[in-house]
Amino acid sequence: MTANELVVRGSSRCYVSGVTDHISATDFHASEGAEDWRVLSDNAQAFYRTASFAESARFVAALGGIDGVGEHPPDVDVRHDGVTVSLITSTDDYRGMSRRDVEIARRISGVARDLGLTADPTAVQSLLIIPGAPDIAEIVPFWRAVLGYEPRPDGGGAIHVGVWVPVGQAKARVAAALAAGGRLVRDDFAPAWWTLADAAGNEADIGTVEGRD
Repeated sequence: MTANELVVRGSSRCYVSGVTDHISATDFHASEGAEDWRVLSDNAQAFYRTASFAESARFVAALGGIDGVGEHPPDVDVRHDGVTVSLITSTDDYRGMSRRDVEIARRISGVARDLGLTADPTAVQSLLIIPGAPDIAEIVPFWRAVLGYEPRPDGGGAIHVGVWVPVGQAKARVAAALAAGGRLVRDDFAPAWWTLADAAGNEADIGTVEGRD
């Protein structure tokens, strides 16, 4: 689950020039005020449960008033039962967490608290499709066209799915997949990732940020 990942969910990205305050996933998680958030792959997410779509909309409207959010906007997924907020810093040579993300995360969490919303860290994940081929460059144009995705600035067998989950959720997710008829292909790199397969041989990775700093 490395450079040849295609992010298939539609989302905006904040590309920032001259950012030098990069931090690791471990440091992000250890930061004061980041308790609601989990780093998945190269982005941090928080999910806030709501009682209705109207409450979700009020939360998103309040996010628009956060100081500095216009210069570093999050990705937001609005549903009737909650809102997922995602933060990432991207430059020409970096994609991941920064101290700017920590500060915006704190402010977002503060808005949520003011509205009486609670984060559910078990409800976040990031889905990736990873193409495999002897010559990746040859097949990438096809997958760009089919999926309509923008290439990662740091991006360069068979296709398989990669699912990033919070560190504390990975083993349960693997166990559930095995109980559902899957088999373990390899766990050499666990807890960074486990590779599983279904009965037909289709593979999927369950990945976390643990051990990647």
